[in-house]
Amino acid sequence: MLEGILIGLSAAISPFNLVMVVLGCVIGTLIGMLPGLGPMSIIAIMIPVAIGIGDPTAALILLSGVYYGAIFGGSTSSILLNAPGVAGTVATSFDGYPMARKGQAGKALTIAAIASFAGGTIGAILLMIFAPALSTVALLFHSAEYFALMVVGLSAIAAFAGTGQVAKALMMTILGLMLGTVGEGALSNMPRFTFGLQDLQSGFSFITLAMAMFALPEALFLVMNPARAATGADGDSGKITNMRITREEARSIAPVIGRQSLQGFFIGVLPGAGATIASFLGYAVERNIAKGAEQEEFGKGSIKGLAAPETANNAACTGSFVPLLTLGIPGSGTTAILLGALLALNVTPGPRLMTDTPEVFWAVIISMYLGNLVLLILNLPLIPYIAKILTIPRTFLIPFILFFTLMGSYLGQNNSTELLILVGFGVVATILRFADYPLAPLLIGFILGTMLENNFARAMQLYRGFDFILERPMTLGLLVLALILVVLPSYRGYRARKRAEGVADGD
Repeated sequence: MLEGILIGLSAAISPFNLVMVVLGCVIGTLIGMLPGLGPMSIIAIMIPVAIGIGDPTAALILLSGVYYGAIFGGSTSSILLNAPGVAGTVATSFDGYPMARKGQAGKALTIAAIASFAGGTIGAILLMIFAPALSTVALLFHSAEYFALMVVGLSAIAAFAGTGQVAKALMMTILGLMLGTVGEGALSNMPRFTFGLQDLQSGFSFITLAMAMFALPEALFLVMNPARAATGADGDSGKITNMRITREEARSIAPVIGRQSLQGFFIGVLPGAGATIASFLGYAVERNIAKGAEQEEFGKGSIKGLAAPETANNAACTGSFVPLLTLGIPGSGTTAILLGALLALNVTPGPRLMTDTPEVFWAVIISMYLGNLVLLILNLPLIPYIAKILTIPRTFLIPFILFFTLMGSYLGQNNSTELLILVGFGVVATILRFADYPLAPLLIGFILGTMLENNFARAMQLYRGFDFILERPMTLGLLVLALILVVLPSYRGYRARKRAEGVADGD
């Protein structure tokens, strides 16, 4: 391994490859900041450029930089505009946007940058140490385990519900699962619930739904309530203040970053899991283990609630390279495109990659560490300028949000019908927000629903029924964990009510 690291280091620090790291990070960050585009689109566009470079190491370093740069930069639109264009940054908006509305946009972006850097860096170190061993662990996960993992993700809905809102969160999750069934199923080519509309044959677009749930209602709320416009500036000077985090805040988020770096990385290692599930589970875990006032703060501008998903999604992004490089299995749509780029460059990922072309394998890993350092150096000085988006007058900010919302939805599918779907869902989401229904569980149900259905159907076919639950201990263990995640918040609520009744009786 030491020999491989030295080979990778010498390749990664060559002047041309360093330029590729910086270029990839810059492009990825800029694309990540624009809601609706995402890393998948830009990597697909850049494959001809990568092939034109000729050198597989430099090409993969460039494309990898774009990937984790987009995840790193995706937090910006989530925090400032409540418009998460990348699935992995949806959970970032839960506490990042409330912080921005409180006038703490600079601090929120600083925490996001530090958490992203820490998650990505720790993920790169873990990738370097454990990649060969983890490839065998990833092979242990079959359809049954993935089904159970999706159930664990869905069971965490209580983390996205306020006090007394678990029933509402459950209803919204079921609605998200229902929306996920629209279109062709993976195991059958028959269209479902499309009402005969050709445009619904491929189902609803995640980008459209995410924009409709978060960005469009926010624009409508700004129109209806002028006082809602966030102010991240100090008076009328336009200066962004309160960027620094205190020692107490640093001590508070340090354990969160440590836990979510590990958890996010190991979730990213599992093919098909990825940054989205890692960020949701990271947020859910941290909220569930928080106590008292800290737990109540989640969803209202908690620094832990912001640090958890940002750390987890960047660590998972790095972890997703384990199945890609060591098994040749893409863990997400983005890594599937990266796999295509590798094959186009005559590099065959798999168990022999480390021995046949060690310079490619190790150079990419070393470049990830360098890339995270570059992202931190690029982003921290720019935070005062990025956060000035919030000082834009409301009359300009509302069209700005609407423009990126509509363009992001249209570019995702190149279909004008998406705009009608966006507006329809946006109106429904606004009504649901007025009725105090949490919208995050709907999006979780939609994202995880398709994977849940596909893996459940495959497991049922392989084991001829529900026998897979008892025959596979890991599946049973994950389902027990999901049950604990459902029962624990209910038990906590029951104990809190009993304690309150005891205090009332004492008075």
